[in-house]
Amino acid sequence: MPNIKPVSDLRNYNEVLKGVTVGEPVFLTKNGRGKFAILDIKEYEKTQATIKLLSELMEAEKAVKSGDEWLSAEQVRKSLEG
Repeated sequence: MPNIKPVSDLRNYNEVLKGVTVGEPVFLTKNGRGKFAILDIKEYEKTQATIKLLSELMEAEKAVKSGDEWLSAEQVRKSLEG
């Protein structure tokens, strides 16, 4: 069940932050509508890594479709580390 709280609950932010764990963000509402999400830093980093990986995969798919040269495993590793 999602953890949804009004943004006004941030007055007591320690209580709000207690509800934030990996995989269970706290969603804050303003005037009854979703406004913010508070994520555990590990969850945020995981999401960012997923976005980067998907972006790299999209670029690779475009390269394959256009007939561009293939990259070596070492080139791929360096590109993902940078």
